[in-house]
Formats: sequence, C-alpha cells, structure tokens
Amino acid sequence: MHMQLLKNNKVVMFDRTDFGRSNLSLPDGRCRYDPNDNELKIDCTAHSILYDIGTNTFRPLMVQTDTWCSSGAVLPNGTLVQTGGYNDGDHVIRTLAPCNGFNCDWVEFPQALLERRWYATNQILPDGRIIIIGGRAQFNYEFYHRNSQDSSFAQKAVRLNFLRETRDSDENNLYPFVHLLPDGNLFIFANTRSIVFDYKQNRMIREFPAINGSEPRNYPSSGSLVLLPLDENRPIEPEIMICGGASRNAFQLAKKGKFQRAASTCGRLKIMDKNPVWKMENMPMPRVMSDMLLLPNDDIIIINGASSGTAGWELARNPVTRPLIYNPHLDEMRRFSVMPASARPRLYHSTAILLTDGRVLVGGSNPHIYYNFSDQGSLKSTRSLATYNHFP
Repeated sequence: MHMQLLKNNKVVMFDRTDFGRSNLSLPDGRCRYDPNDNELKIDCTAHSILYDIGTNTFRPLMVQTDTWCSSGAVLPNGTLVQTGGYNDGDHVIRTLAPCNGFNCDWVEFPQALLERRWYATNQILPDGRIIIIGGRAQFNYEFYHRNSQDSSFAQKAVRLNFLRETRDSDENNLYPFVHLLPDGNLFIFANTRSIVFDYKQNRMIREFPAINGSEPRNYPSSGSLVLLPLDENRPIEPEIMICGGASRNAFQLAKKGKFQRAASTCGRLKIMDKNPVWKMENMPMPRVMSDMLLLPNDDIIIINGASSGTAGWELARNPVTRPLIYNPHLDEMRRFSVMPASARPRLYHSTAILLTDGRVLVGGSNPHIYYNFSDQGSLKSTRSLATYNHFP
C-alpha cells in the first residue's frame, strides 16, 4: 500500500495490519498483540519490510497499528514520519529512521495526533515541520512537531473551511493534493477546486477557477497530480498538472456493478499568472488510481490504474497496464508517448516511487479485501515488484 525511498538507498514498504496473516513471519518469535484488530488479535507475521535495492534483499519490520490509508513525509534528517490510519492507528505517529543494521524498526507513539487522520495528506515545510491536512470528516490541519515556539493555533487542530466547502456528499475530499510552492505557501487541490494557502497566518491567499469538467480528482475518484519541474536558471513559474479521475457518481454506481469510464483529461495551471486558467489535454486512454512521478530528465511517468470504475474494493475494471510518458516541453500533440505493457495489473493500493538510478519501482495492488495468495481470479492481489527504466 505504501513505499518510501530512504536516504540509505533502502525502501520501506508496508500494508494494513487487519488483512489477516501475511506470507512472511516476524523473526525471533515476535508477535503483535492487538485486542482492537478486526481480524487477528495475535499476529506473528510481518506487514512491513525494509528492501535493500543494491542487494535485492529484504527483512521484516514490525508495525503495531493499522496503517490503512495513512499518510507520511520525510524529515530533513531522513526519518520517515507516518501518521494516522484506521481503527487503532488513526491517532498514531510512527517513525522509521534510516539504518544499515538489523536492529532498527518502527517506533510508534499512540494518541500523538490531535485528530483522527484517515486519508489525510502530509507535506514537509521549510522549517522542518510537517503539516498534516484533512482526512475523513476532518476539515482541519495540524503540525508535527508541535513546540513552545509555535504560534498558538499550531498547538491545536486548525479549521480549514476550504476542505468543508469542497467535500463530496459520499466520500468527503480524501487525500487532498498538497504542494509546497517556491514562496513558502501551499497549493491545495480538493476534488475540482484549488487554492494557495498561507499556513503561517491560517488564511487563503488565492482561489483558482475550478478545473474544467465536473469529474472530481481526489479519492475515491483518485486522479494524480505533480508540480512540474522548476528551472533555477529561468524565472520561477510554478505550474501544476493533474491527470485522470472519475465521474462524481462513479463510486456509488460501481457499488451497484456499473463501472463508469474514467477521466482521460489532464489540466495544467500556472499558479502565478495574473488570470490563471486550466489548459486541458487528453491522455491516450482514461485512467483512475494512477501514480504520477517526475523523472530525472523532466519527463513525467503516469503508471498503474484502471480505465473504468473508481478506487475501493472491487470497484474498478479494465486495468491500464501501459505506462505513459509525458514531455511537458514538447508541442501539445507530441507530449504523450505510450510505453510497453506490463504483465501485471496494478489497481487499488498499488504504488510507484523513483529510485536514485532513475528507475521506477512499482509494486502492490489489492483490489480484493483480505490477502489472497492463490492464483484464482483475474484480479488477484499482486504483491510482486517491477522496475521501469525509461532511459537508454
């Protein structure tokens, strides 16, 4: 469900804890004892690993609380801070510091969050703190760390009306898209609307026109967004690009067995323009639940996902196995190119990250609830890894 590259060239991977037993035992007879778990009260299997890219080996890690749809960010010292989740994990902060030995593991801080954070979004800030925004029925934000030097509103969860205004009647505006801008403010996108937000003064600086079309772009419609590459040798003009999504009623229709075509549009928005407008383009195919990453040569890869339905258990059809490469500097008609297809579908809870050598590590997909280690079914849980190399 989640992957993060650490500064020592290792990747931490982890999944929710209430799927039952995994296929990997915890070492030294260790077990997780959790009276709140919905599936197993005693579980001696691992739901997290540390993967060494150089040696292609891994070792189990022990995560204590449920990380389902949690969120995270990396501190300046390289420590991963993972926040929230489901059930007994919704108020938990977890940290994992990079190490090369065999004794480092997750450290968990129960009830460390001020509010329940399930489907929230995290962003590292220039002062080294992390801002944690939103979540299911949470129209507010908070900070990690909180200390005596913070302003008074940083000591508590702070209301953010924009999240309430943009909520969807079914699923709220979960996992809002957030980017730190060059001026230190935040770009926040929720469903179809977006703002520039000054978190220091708790005020909205600017609101942009809604993106063209009525399709929401956040979970469960689950499009993807990047801040296009910035060139320090040119005037800084931050530009947002968002691709894919699903129609506003796709989630409810999918639960009834009707799978709507996903959105095929991408929108680009120049944040600093005097009168900014969304410039729309069309991908070669529709896509929902995609991952979008910046590559070292300024290209963008759009990978994983489906062409119909929405995020959620059994709620998507027609996996899209061909990644797209987008060159933002070419003429509009030549920007997209289609890569060869993967042999494995990557749907709900699939992941993709950029590695230090320019390859993209891809893993996961569990469109079914609970683990499924059989080969039965065309959409069985996929927990293998693959890498894409765009460069010669």
